[in-house]
Amino acid sequence: MNADIESSEIDRRNLIDHYKYWEDDAIRADLDDKRFNYSVVCCNIGNDFNIATVIRNANAFLAKEVVIYGHKKYDRRGTVGTHHYTNFRHVRTIDDLGNYLSSIRGQIRLIGIDNVPAAQNVNDYDFYPNVHYVMIFGQEQIGVPTKVLSMCDDVLYIPQYGSVRSINVGCASSIVMNTYCMKVNSFVV
Repeated sequence: MNADIESSEIDRRNLIDHYKYWEDDAIRADLDDKRFNYSVVCCNIGNDFNIATVIRNANAFLAKEVVIYGHKKYDRRGTVGTHHYTNFRHVRTIDDLGNYLSSIRGQIRLIGIDNVPAAQNVNDYDFYPNVHYVMIFGQEQIGVPTKVLSMCDDVLYIPQYGSVRSINVGCASSIVMNTYCMKVNSFVV
């Protein structure tokens, strides 16, 4: 750090160096030009505090948008500021969710993330850059609500090797988003 820079001038936001000293709107605009072709839906029926982690992951893996279905409230401190650079939408009812999904242009594929029978292994799933994926994550211990799961084109699970039945939605979202990014980036020449 340059000793000539006063403490009050230091940008203490949790940003990579490239974005230091940029205005929040400029950061969001730059990210909007780079975002991947997928959105994330968080089923927040019971005010799940892990939503902040999902939002942070959506920023790290450049999702187009985060949709919170159900209660809107979440603990913003857990986003470590990434909520300033993330596109949001709130839908309260299943009808609102359906209206949002029908507003997405182009080829769309709804993917529920849940460890239910007949779900496919996320590692074996083929993601394509020309398809807009909507990744739907459920609440801790509950999973994706049945009505929402029935809307999905596919349901994916994350393979686990220990004795625990599930992992939290923050961890699950990072695994699925990273898997998507790695597979879609493999199409880039």
